[in-house]
Amino acid sequence: MQPEMKWVLNKMPQSEDRNLQVMSLENVKKARAFHKSFPQYAVTPLANLEGMASNLGLGGLYVKDESYRFGLNAFKVLGGSFAMARYIADETGKDVSDCDFEYLTSEQLQKDFGQATFFTATDGNHGRGVAWAANRLGQKAVVHMPKGSTKTRFDNIAKEGAQVTIEELNYDDCVRLAAKEAEETEHAVIVQDTAWDGYEKIPSWIMQGYGTMAYEAAEQLRELEVNRPTHVFIQAGVGSLASAMVGYFTNLFPSNPPKFVIMEAGAADCLYKGALAADGEPRIVGGDLITIMAGLACGEPNTIGWDILRNHATAFISCPDWVSAKGMRMLAAPVKGDPSVVSGESGAVGMGVISTLMTDPAYKELRDALDLTTDSKVLLFSTEGDTDPVRYEEIVWDGAWQSTDDVK
Repeated sequence: MQPEMKWVLNKMPQSEDRNLQVMSLENVKKARAFHKSFPQYAVTPLANLEGMASNLGLGGLYVKDESYRFGLNAFKVLGGSFAMARYIADETGKDVSDCDFEYLTSEQLQKDFGQATFFTATDGNHGRGVAWAANRLGQKAVVHMPKGSTKTRFDNIAKEGAQVTIEELNYDDCVRLAAKEAEETEHAVIVQDTAWDGYEKIPSWIMQGYGTMAYEAAEQLRELEVNRPTHVFIQAGVGSLASAMVGYFTNLFPSNPPKFVIMEAGAADCLYKGALAADGEPRIVGGDLITIMAGLACGEPNTIGWDILRNHATAFISCPDWVSAKGMRMLAAPVKGDPSVVSGESGAVGMGVISTLMTDPAYKELRDALDLTTDSKVLLFSTEGDTDPVRYEEIVWDGAWQSTDDVK
């Protein structure tokens, strides 16, 4: 028997909402301009799943496909690269608009800035993005991965020239290790998308970098004559991506924002637990955080992101692994006529959630609370492709993880 999704509507008290301005339209515009300066830049596709929307009883279903981002099969490079640019801009007394790809790869940068070491912890995609950007910009990268990380993801980071290790630690402890080493190393900094007291500047820059994805999606929806999505479903690990998307679309539609549904892996559902407690304080989930959704296996919330989510998220859902596996299969083989999307374990949970909400009577209460109808225009983000090809085939071709019995 399948474990059920757990959900809670947001009834947390509001804060002063000071962090919403991190994702201001102006800040995101700067990030987009920076990314456009890369020769590898191209807008990633927005898959219009018209058949699937009709099949599920929705007015529209749109999936931003990040498997095409910079040839890296995931969105994460957007955050790490922009944070590195902002850091270099700060260190050299420049505005980030003067730190485009051309400057950051020039001999002048070596005179102005020299070479730094960028430390980070990752389940794979973020570390690969940091390593890729450091490699392109003539910088160094040191990457620590938590136990259970796959060889494919390790190799993808190593081939970008980074020093990479798999530690006998969970993700959050790897973050602490990277922070400690960065502190002890000359001309070094940690580039991490989670914030804590005293470490807020770089995570906010990473969130702004993620904003490029939201900026593109909003443009692409307008091209499809969808002025505004009614619902945005967004997955969360520490909550940086989720709060970046929530922050951007709240600033874009201040008088009538979409409903925001935050989805987590059940093994690492710290945001859901915080929303369930409903006192506005974040919660922490410890242990090994075992889930196929490796990119979401984070048990300690980003404090900046948490503040945005407590003020603007509509609902939080804790998802068993079968939800993501179902989403992967549906995106790979959608309704005839719809484009297929190669979506990895952390990318497909939105498809699994929306299909379950729309077809399973057990979730009627949540479906009604979210007002999901034939008028709804739903935006999802497939944040990674088949970053672990072996597991992707096990799930999509062999049907693994259809229930708890499949957990390995």
